[in-house]
Amino acid sequence: KDDEKEREPHVYLSKEEVKEKIQSYNSSVTDKLKMTLNANGIYTGFIKVQMELCRPITVQSSQSQGRCAHSNNETAFYLPEGCVNTLHISSTNTVREVIEALLKKFFVADNPAKFALYKRCHKEDQVYTCKLSDREHPLYLRLVAGPRTEMLSFVLREHETGEVMWEAFTIPELQNFLRILDKEENEQLQILKKRYAAYRDKLEEALGGVWKPG
Repeated sequence: KDDEKEREPHVYLSKEEVKEKIQSYNSSVTDKLKMTLNANGIYTGFIKVQMELCRPITVQSSQSQGRCAHSNNETAFYLPEGCVNTLHISSTNTVREVIEALLKKFFVADNPAKFALYKRCHKEDQVYTCKLSDREHPLYLRLVAGPRTEMLSFVLREHETGEVMWEAFTIPELQNFLRILDKEENEQLQILKKRYAAYRDKLEEALGGVWKPG
């Protein structure tokens, strides 16, 4: 259930409260991705982000895998479904910085403004997905929720269709997307042709058996 409810207020914790929460968090961690509190009060840790991208991304690499179309040194391709990336960040990093770090890690050339970070959480046997504002701090949310991803997880998506900043796309990007769509359309067309050709052969074979002279 996608939900654009009012954001939960950010509760400012004292250094001692942060220390206690980090100790509790680390005692519950099962994947060794613990948090560390520094002397200046800033803490660091890890978040996992699931990539749920429906449109192809443009990367500055010629070694990309999957279906792709080339334009100079850039390649447009689809990320595989269920791709999860782990980032090491600090409590001062904002949502916008996390998005930029994710794109940089994948060598993505697309404008970060095309993407949004969502939090997915369970409440009263319901799953809610809420878009985070650029100023929120993902590591704080992770600390408060605890390490269990079924209680809170992060998802990177494109902005909804009505929110897409189409002017942020370059002409080569749009041309690459069209090439990919043309290729997929042709592949689906060939699959349909083969399917109906096989169906027609079976029908003709069946008719030949019925009308075969005795």
